[in-house]
Amino acid sequence: MLRSVLLYTALVIGANTALADEVDWQAAKDGGLDKLVVTTDAPAVSQTTFSDPDGGRHSFADYQGKVVLVNFWATWCAPCREEMPSLDALQAELGGDDFQVVPIATGRNTVENIDRFFKETEVENLPVLLDPRQKLSREMGVVGLPVTIILDRDGNEIARLMGDADWASD
Repeated sequence: MLRSVLLYTALVIGANTALADEVDWQAAKDGGLDKLVVTTDAPAVSQTTFSDPDGGRHSFADYQGKVVLVNFWATWCAPCREEMPSLDALQAELGGDDFQVVPIATGRNTVENIDRFFKETEVENLPVLLDPRQKLSREMGVVGLPVTIILDRDGNEIARLMGDADWASD
């Protein structure tokens, strides 16, 4: 419970641009997110759309008003396999009206392989979202996987983590 309160508080404060200078990013790094890079003066995120298995089109505007943890990943990525269950646990615990984990499979990831990946890693709380031509990931500067980008309520990037992390840890 305490872990939830601390993480949620950090996300809310970190996503509030009026309070952004008050965030203790060093505490996050000391707490295990040592690869976290605080983003300053980042341009607004891309309006490029991504899709779901039913052909629905989505954009980051769909999440306006929420803190969003965007994770670019692939089924063939070993660190992604390690990280995905903790992202699923984070979504189960904190996902809702104020916060959303948005995993986007980038590149050649068939829906069948994603479904198998989710089943093998016991992911139950995350949507299947696709960036098959890697247009979105390229526009957002993703050069390796996994990459996690934290967006504030206005859709601005406030932090980025290259590599995997245990998002369900203290």
